[in-house]
Amino acid sequence: MYPQGRHPAPHQPGQPGFKFTVAESCDRIKDEFQFLQAQYHSLKVEYDKLANEKTEMQRHYVMVRAAVVKLSLILCVCVLQHQQQVAQAVERAKQVTMTELNAIIGVRGLPNLPLTVGKAAPGSALRTPLSIAGSYASPFAMMGHHEMNGSLTSPGVYPGLISPQMSAAAAAAYGRSPIAGFDPHPHMRAPGLPASLTSISGGKPAYSFHVSADGQMQPVPFPPDALIGPGIPRHARQINTLSHGEVVCAVTISNPTRHVYTGGKGCVKIWDISQPGSKSPVSQLDCLNRDNYIRSCKLLPDGRTLIVGGEASTLTIWDLASQTPRIKAELTSSAPACYALAISPDAKVCFSCCSDGNIAVWDLHNQTLVRQFQGHTDGASCIDISHDGTKLWTGGLDNTVRSWDLREGRQLQQHDFTSQIFSLGYCPTGEWLAVGMESSNVEVLHHTKPDKYQLHLHESCVLSLKFAYCGKWFVSTGKDNLLNAWRTPYGASIFQSKESSSVLSCDISADDKYIVTGSGDKKATVYEVIY
Repeated sequence: MYPQGRHPAPHQPGQPGFKFTVAESCDRIKDEFQFLQAQYHSLKVEYDKLANEKTEMQRHYVMVRAAVVKLSLILCVCVLQHQQQVAQAVERAKQVTMTELNAIIGVRGLPNLPLTVGKAAPGSALRTPLSIAGSYASPFAMMGHHEMNGSLTSPGVYPGLISPQMSAAAAAAYGRSPIAGFDPHPHMRAPGLPASLTSISGGKPAYSFHVSADGQMQPVPFPPDALIGPGIPRHARQINTLSHGEVVCAVTISNPTRHVYTGGKGCVKIWDISQPGSKSPVSQLDCLNRDNYIRSCKLLPDGRTLIVGGEASTLTIWDLASQTPRIKAELTSSAPACYALAISPDAKVCFSCCSDGNIAVWDLHNQTLVRQFQGHTDGASCIDISHDGTKLWTGGLDNTVRSWDLREGRQLQQHDFTSQIFSLGYCPTGEWLAVGMESSNVEVLHHTKPDKYQLHLHESCVLSLKFAYCGKWFVSTGKDNLLNAWRTPYGASIFQSKESSSVLSCDISADDKYIVTGSGDKKATVYEVIY
């Protein structure tokens, strides 16, 4: 599963080296030329095929446009005939309460979630609208590259993802006619955007937008090297399924890549993925009460210590180096739950996002609480630390993202949004912060400049997010069952994977070769990243 690098045996002294005659060299060159000719022919056939498909799609597009015009005329007549009813409906819409809205869009309060925080105070629990009880019939499917921002893609590339009903619903929501087969991501348009922003040249739907400092939005023209070059994946393939047995809310991968840690109800399970086909965990760490969920688990850089937090006021520190893993310390805070953890690069400090909105700072050597960052007015849901260990980023249910100076112990910046923040990640190479939101958007912020990118490929809340260690790409996962891989920073879609349930957590190995996700159908999935 992890083949060692193969290198030719070194030339031994006293042995004759390889030499080729002119004739042999010519034969080799001829073979190479024939191979290149075959490749050229194959590429030309593929090009001709794509050109034919483009022509056919353009023909269908013209037909659909004609139908759209006809439908628009009919709708205008209907609107004129029912002005009074429309006015009444508008007045009714203004009176819809938040409870009714939640019922309409399927968002449920804390008591209906399997991620309940036991005795958490009202308003302090993570109100993540996760639908993780059921599983979906649509099979696992890989989606290919989006070569342009909003490139037209045949419906066959998205099995089980887009239905005519979904397309029609999206059209009704965003005021556009359904164009089946020509808008593979109808839900990805930003609601309320003018028509000029929902497409790029040729009428193709856009999913990545640049937002200037004054709020102006424009579709992003991706550069030619958006999806090619060193360090940019082509796709990812599923290579292992780890049947945890409970909803997997937290995952992490060891360095070097060998063990995967999955957190569910009450325990963390350890899996040795270096053994092909491994079906059982090698160990189980009982951390919390049986009915409380693990929300985060982080390995220290030496791989010998695991810190676990969740729906309890206590963090547990595990010694993994002993013959049998054991708890070597516990850290107890005043908050009823921990939603996320971060470890400083020097492994001396642990930061925990608390359900009361505070960020607890722990001295790992002395196992003591040394300070708290206070600012979030609702639960702190996600966290990441800069690669140099000087700055902390946190997101909260108060619709804010905040940065903190760890040397001076003070807040540096505050970014306000109209949506709760569920996930974030800071680029290891600096400059960019990606933020996942309850609204389904992913936004990529610059650490000093006011402009940003806004990405629309998820159709529901974005539950987890992680940058590759090279910094050139990152992944996000959501309640919509999707794992999305994006190009840093402008969000060209590298690949998508559709799972069978909500994807609650993710991690990327230190060598950027593997991705692990944890999902609502009680399993973790291991992917190999293909370059």
